[in-house]
Amino acid sequence: MEFIIVTGLSGAGKTQAINCMEDIGYYCIDNMPPALIQNFIHLTVQGKMKISKAAFVMDIRGGEFFDDLISGLEFLDKADMSYKILFLEASDEVLIRRYKETRRTHPLSHWGAISEGITVERERLSEIRKKADYIIDTSNMKAAQLSEEIRNLLFSSNATGFTITIQSFGYKKGIPLDADMVFDMRFIPNPFYLASLKKLTGNNKKVQQYVMRFPESQSFVKQIHGLINELIPSYIREGKSQLVLAFGCTGGQHRSVTMANVFKKLLKDDGWRVLTIHRDL
Repeated sequence: MEFIIVTGLSGAGKTQAINCMEDIGYYCIDNMPPALIQNFIHLTVQGKMKISKAAFVMDIRGGEFFDDLISGLEFLDKADMSYKILFLEASDEVLIRRYKETRRTHPLSHWGAISEGITVERERLSEIRKKADYIIDTSNMKAAQLSEEIRNLLFSSNATGFTITIQSFGYKKGIPLDADMVFDMRFIPNPFYLASLKKLTGNNKKVQQYVMRFPESQSFVKQIHGLINELIPSYIREGKSQLVLAFGCTGGQHRSVTMANVFKKLLKDDGWRVLTIHRDL
């Protein structure tokens, strides 16, 4: 049987993740006490439950029960059961905003301070995060993008746990805070000043052809593509699970979007798992 344990920070998207996994055929249990893992295994081994793949959400909502998770994983190891851990997280700023939007209380915010609850939760989850096979930062993801990433992760035959997230953005709204590498596309002539392209975006073939017609654009792609592929093994060696590339232009509509799409195709063709986010479209 294939097991996926979904855990991570409250508000990071575990509900959306488990819904996605249910849609693609996993038997899903939300907020499962880790102590029940052994009972579940016995039921499947005895043939009382004919299940080929299952996903469990386990997080600090379980209170004291969550502390049994490490021992539950030790049981799976001793039983020679194959499992993966998917850990979801997001920035403090995003988590606080999500809680305010939903008007819900953080499970560890006993006095109503959301930031305090997040800090305590990060500390309690630090050990399980180190054991995670896959870590997804959902700070800039919509539900559909998270589902796409999970599907890519579970169905990819070359899933290594390393993800490349490519963002396009406009400098007018600031540089993405989670970017590892930021590339400025404002050296390329701006399609915004052409009447036929102004209202289009870098997702349009005409804009893409215009942006990539210049020698400097071609040179940039060739050199940066080589640089990224040369550095990725070093990031993996240092234990990094995600690389965030950000391509910016003035408004985040034309040049940055085009270049993000170009690198998405190149890096996917290289065999990497790639997620694309056009922040300012």
